[in-house]
Amino acid sequence: MSGRMRRVDVAMREVLGEAIAQGLKDPRIGFVTVTDVETSGDLQQARVYVSLLGDDAERQASLDGLNSAHGVLQRRIADKLRLKRTPTLVFHEDPTARRAARVDEILERGQPEPPVS
Repeated sequence: MSGRMRRVDVAMREVLGEAIAQGLKDPRIGFVTVTDVETSGDLQQARVYVSLLGDDAERQASLDGLNSAHGVLQRRIADKLRLKRTPTLVFHEDPTARRAARVDEILERGQPEPPVS
């Protein structure tokens, strides 16, 4: 990935994080953190990775709400960033935070580590 594309990804992550934090009006959207953005080289599409809190149903509702609000968020990107083309946003859950919480839970319970071969 070129330096310019990485800067675009970082700028988009900041704009999206700010827009979501300021509160979208969709009640399905819970606590969401934008963790990463990967934009295609032709700026046609951007994969937006988000960390979601809640149970499976709440996380799915948040994803549905974000996908529903993609037009509003794309408009915010178009207003803040001067890009030749505003990419279509596709939201994906970033499971890293849940994996880390699971590892912490296992460590706190004091379960022995599996043997290393």
